[in-house]
Amino acid sequence: MSQRKPLLRRLFPSLPLSATVFVFWLLLSDDFGAGAWVMGALLSLAIPLFAARLDREFARIGSLRSVPRMLCVVLLDIVASNVKVALQVLGPESRIHPGFIWIPLEIANIHGITALTSMITLTPGTVSVALSDDRRYLLVHVLHLDDPDALVREIKSRYEKPLMEIFP
Repeated sequence: MSQRKPLLRRLFPSLPLSATVFVFWLLLSDDFGAGAWVMGALLSLAIPLFAARLDREFARIGSLRSVPRMLCVVLLDIVASNVKVALQVLGPESRIHPGFIWIPLEIANIHGITALTSMITLTPGTVSVALSDDRRYLLVHVLHLDDPDALVREIKSRYEKPLMEIFP
């Protein structure tokens, strides 16, 4: 005979998540009336129930030695890209050649892929658009695409390789 979970555990699969959702709802609602409390209570019941059904893939962390260098690279790339995009946007439109490119991925850890897509999107002039179902290719939109092969090599060496050390 299987044991059933207690009612409280079925209603609140994650009490910390329920409490967090409730508090954040009240903070975001900018209203402390009864309606905000009721809506917060409903959300704090519903969101954890849906979240409990998600397939979780826990992060495995490898070496953190490359984190400081990688953060510096990303920050410098963001600054340099801001300048480059500003010059492109302020210049003649004919010099902008947007395009899409599929980047083959070696990194398999979903948390590493998420970090990679975030870094690409944070860098002005590039946006992560889609991840293939098998997680082996990432579609990126580029504001100005001169040399697709060079861009793939740059993303793989500057972002993906360090992330593979962090997320094995």
